[in-house]
Amino acid sequence: MGSNQEIRVGIVGFGGIAGAHAEAIRSIPNARLVAAADVVQARLDLAKEKYGVDCYLDYHDLLARDDITVVDVCTPSGLHGTVAIDAARAKKHVITEKPIDVTLARADEMIRAAKENHVRFSVIFQCRFSEGASKIKALLEEGRLGDIFLADAYVKWYRTQEYYEHGLKWRGTIALDGGGAIINQSVHYIDLLQWFVGPVASVCAQKATVAHKIEGEDVCVGILRFKNGAMGVIEGSTACYPGFDARVELHGTKGSVTWAGGQVRSLNIVGEETQEEAQPAEKGGGGAADPMTIQLSLHALQLQSFFQEVAEDRPPSVSGEEARKALEIITALYRSADTGKTVSLPL
Repeated sequence: MGSNQEIRVGIVGFGGIAGAHAEAIRSIPNARLVAAADVVQARLDLAKEKYGVDCYLDYHDLLARDDITVVDVCTPSGLHGTVAIDAARAKKHVITEKPIDVTLARADEMIRAAKENHVRFSVIFQCRFSEGASKIKALLEEGRLGDIFLADAYVKWYRTQEYYEHGLKWRGTIALDGGGAIINQSVHYIDLLQWFVGPVASVCAQKATVAHKIEGEDVCVGILRFKNGAMGVIEGSTACYPGFDARVELHGTKGSVTWAGGQVRSLNIVGEETQEEAQPAEKGGGGAADPMTIQLSLHALQLQSFFQEVAEDRPPSVSGEEARKALEIITALYRSADTGKTVSLPL
């Protein structure tokens, strides 16, 4: 298809995050949201009223339409695979919210379905599209930080019990969320760590549920050893009141950099006079205390990138294989916490 051809999108799952996707799609030239599917009629009524889309209680009816180019999956995490595989078999290009799914086996089925049906498949990791993340990636590729020896991610967020009990009550469940704070909230920053520093060789973790009545964890701490020899720490929680900006810190033999709120917050390089210290982002703007305060601009950037890749028949910048890497690290963290043993990767 030509690069200027309209990309017609159908969203499956019109709860919470779907609104961010719908607004992002509306802001993208040559993209049009035309349909929505959900099992809750009230959500469809809202989608119809606000976006003027055709609505379906059965997502298979949406997939049956010949005029839809891309299916955008915004269901609970444990249903990503089911919808994405069906969409691929219906010859639709697919982009799904993070994580790719809650099991590696299901992730592999999704990747295979996309390949077998010759469609593009991507997963939302919008933090990669922030200006700060792009700058850090360039610094690393240029070797300006030297050899990275420490790579840490801190995601000390806060969620109420009502957050977990809202709507279909899938959050924090093993079947539909895959766990708790690590797989739902911290996954973005685990993805950034592995994107910046490379594959993880082993993990050792502990987890607990201290402030919520959920099946999954609301606090987890993991120690990472990367294949390049670097060490790292992941701290993820939804119990840290009132919620603090997530941050990623990298320390190398030539300098250090901190990323938070989509920005490079500090950059110090040995022998260079330039030091950066960005102003803090607005408190809570990254979803630290409220998931509905996420910045729409990064979703729009990633969706626009994927639509362009579809139009030009190019591989997605965040492929299914790439998205699987974060899930593998998370699976290893859970396995280590459950067994009390260090877990080696690949699994």
